[in-house]
Amino acid sequence: MPDSQKPVLLVVDGHSLAFRAFYALPVDSFSTSDGQHTNAIHGFLSMLLLLLQKERPTHIAVAFDISRFSFRTREYPEYKGTRSETPPEFKGQVPLLQEALKAMNVPTVTKEDFEADDVLATLSVQGREQGYEVLVVSGDRDSIQLVNDDVTLLYPSVRGVSELTRYDRERVLERYGVEPWQYPEIAALVGETSDNLPGIAKVGEKTAVKWITQYGSLENLLERRDEVKGVVGNNLREQWENAARNRRLNRLRTDLELPVGPADLVRRPIDEEAVRAVFKRLEFRTLLDRVLKLEGGGVSGSAPEADEDADAAPPAPAPQQLLDEELQAWLDRMRAAHPDGLGLQVEVQGDRVVSIGVAGPDETVDLPWQPGRADYAPIERWLADPDAPKVLHDAKTQIKALAASGLKLRGLAFDTLLAGWLLRPSGQEKTLAQVVDRYLQERLPEGDPNQLVQDVGGGSPAPTHAWYVLRAAHVLKEGLDERTLQVLVDIELPVLAVLADMEIAGVAVDAAGLDALNTELSTRIHDLADQAYEVVGHELNLGSPKQLQEVLFGELGMPGTRKTKTGYSTDADSLADLQASHPHPFLDLLLQHRDASKLRQIIETLQRSIGPDGRIHTTYVQTGTTTGRISSNDPNLQNIPIRAEEGKRIRGAFVAGEQRPTLLTADYSQIEMRIMAHLSEDAGLIEAFHSGEDLHRFVGSRVFDVDPADVTPFMRTKVKAMSYGLAYGLSAFGLSQQLRIDRREAEDLMQGYFERFGGVRDYLRNVVEQARVDGYTETIFGRRRPFPDLNSPNRVLRGNAERAALNAPIQGTAADIVKIAMIGVAEDLRERELRSRLLLQVHDELVLEVADGESEVLADVVRTRMRDAAALRVPLEVQVGTGRDWDAAAH
Repeated sequence: MPDSQKPVLLVVDGHSLAFRAFYALPVDSFSTSDGQHTNAIHGFLSMLLLLLQKERPTHIAVAFDISRFSFRTREYPEYKGTRSETPPEFKGQVPLLQEALKAMNVPTVTKEDFEADDVLATLSVQGREQGYEVLVVSGDRDSIQLVNDDVTLLYPSVRGVSELTRYDRERVLERYGVEPWQYPEIAALVGETSDNLPGIAKVGEKTAVKWITQYGSLENLLERRDEVKGVVGNNLREQWENAARNRRLNRLRTDLELPVGPADLVRRPIDEEAVRAVFKRLEFRTLLDRVLKLEGGGVSGSAPEADEDADAAPPAPAPQQLLDEELQAWLDRMRAAHPDGLGLQVEVQGDRVVSIGVAGPDETVDLPWQPGRADYAPIERWLADPDAPKVLHDAKTQIKALAASGLKLRGLAFDTLLAGWLLRPSGQEKTLAQVVDRYLQERLPEGDPNQLVQDVGGGSPAPTHAWYVLRAAHVLKEGLDERTLQVLVDIELPVLAVLADMEIAGVAVDAAGLDALNTELSTRIHDLADQAYEVVGHELNLGSPKQLQEVLFGELGMPGTRKTKTGYSTDADSLADLQASHPHPFLDLLLQHRDASKLRQIIETLQRSIGPDGRIHTTYVQTGTTTGRISSNDPNLQNIPIRAEEGKRIRGAFVAGEQRPTLLTADYSQIEMRIMAHLSEDAGLIEAFHSGEDLHRFVGSRVFDVDPADVTPFMRTKVKAMSYGLAYGLSAFGLSQQLRIDRREAEDLMQGYFERFGGVRDYLRNVVEQARVDGYTETIFGRRRPFPDLNSPNRVLRGNAERAALNAPIQGTAADIVKIAMIGVAEDLRERELRSRLLLQVHDELVLEVADGESEVLADVVRTRMRDAAALRVPLEVQVGTGRDWDAAAH
């Protein structure tokens, strides 16, 4: 029978591939909302789906080990004895993987007293004898012995289970120089560390291949071992029993009595209901879509017949195209029937709106957009009506697109992007397709991304997408608890509109000033490099870790830093520590060169970002952090150094515009420590903020038992580092490293701090324990951050979660306060009809552009709104400054 007509039997080593998937994918990135780790399951199923799609097997089975004990351990108890204990995060995944395979109708096979490899070997031999083409998928090299003209091994690469190398007879010969059946004889001589099978001392792969080639087989070699010369010959004669034992143990059994044979392993349609249930529990939305899509093709290319009684996703309503009175009547009817809001989706091409889709639960309207048409007046009025609730996904992007087309959007009632992020702050659902996949378990209809010219006759996707947004919003709203919903309604949605206005406004930039600073830095970088070359006597690439390692630890003989896979670390922290402990002119020049290069990169990014209007329009990302803090992209305006002289000059290049000639900056003072005082209710810390004394001087006087006037700058530095560090889980060791003091001194410092500020100690201890019980932390406004790894048996994962949980309520509350202040400032600007406007939000600082004659009233508005953003047990202090540029306005 030609190979193309043979049935294809795919047999997989379940434990081997699941283990590889476990170590290939980060364990902390794959877990369900209740803390079940799923990386091994996800990686295994992804690999399996690729195999099913590529190989199209007609028959399939996955073999699993029952335990570590088998006939091999009875003969040699040390077999695999050096393997570490199975990670607890992996153990719980195997039964779930088997459950998923069962739902997919993939047979799993086990055999008491034998390993999965023996099951694969038996099935492969049976398959070959019965006329199958056999594909064996295993990460165990013992499976190489199964390869022949009808059996191919698919072996995972070092990069994970998704990349599989095909080992047929020719590939084995090319790689190992022996026939596949001879490979285990080579392994027997060399030994197998992973199985704890010692071989013959000083015998490597080349020697073993030479011997087997010369003598024909291991058996012949051992019979004639007296003929082998040299040290390795002596070793062979002394240790030949190792090789004989190894060969007995690595010989795979091909004669097992199994409950199934190849003919019983025919691929069957999945149990869709069971698959949906299991994948829902595992929270595998994208994988579910892949399974269903693959199943739709079936083994023979035909989809299974649909069950008319099964629950199916409702079809999207056909869009209507309405104008004038008909459009107005439809909007009036929809608003009356659905007062919670209608779905809205704006389709944008380039920077202009091309279509607007509006959706109710059962009807949609498609409006191909042409500006200036009178018959579109009803939709323009509806968009601008603050009393007409609207539901969108990623509303900020669409607000900006509408504004660019001269349209205003008010009445934002729900955003599925923000809601999904509040529900799962560390989730990856950013696009509407991902939200639909996760929360509706459906696939969003989208155009083919590979189709360069889209089908014009198909109409805009906007109305259908608006319909999916409305449905997803209903599911998300049910999943949000009352306090989190209030965070969405009272904080995130209002601040979204403020951020959209800030992005549209942008900030003016002195391009000539940036050019001059870039030129200066380029010259300085060149000079620093020349000086560094002169110190070591030759040129090198100062950005190359490898060349730096050769110079620092080779030529200069400096002590090693932290070990990495490629040698000693040359990252910034390691070199700063090295310079502190072993100062050297080359290191000093190198660190200066790095700082200057980093600043030049920042400047060049800013230069590329200047728009035709002479302003930089950054993009603020609300969903970019798990704490709630706003981040800045394209360009990032939150990474400009504050204290460095060049950093100040970069800030000095951000200037006021011609129509609003002054910048105002307002910054919270020590907001995180004030929140710490509020949450911990520590009497001493509260007193510090009410006293009017410098916080760190006050704390230092208590810790060191001296008058505030006697607190030295170094004492103040110590308590400042500790005060902030404690909120981030800083240990005594970390404090000693940061301050470069003895660890014992750091421990005494922390002990003295906690003796005088016991409320802080108790709060930090309790916040983690409460989060362990609740599964999340919460800000004073109700923003939650889940921490499933607080109860993880993995010490590293648990420790990371504990440190993050310490600070989450503090950072999250600070983020909430800044947003509430921004909302209040924007509201006052609008109500008082001021021409001044918000431009930037950077950490705890706001930057505004001030219109002539509005400086005093604006400063009063900003101070009031920022101070009143939260009612804490200590006052919120705000520092305000004005100037022609950002640096000059600093306070």
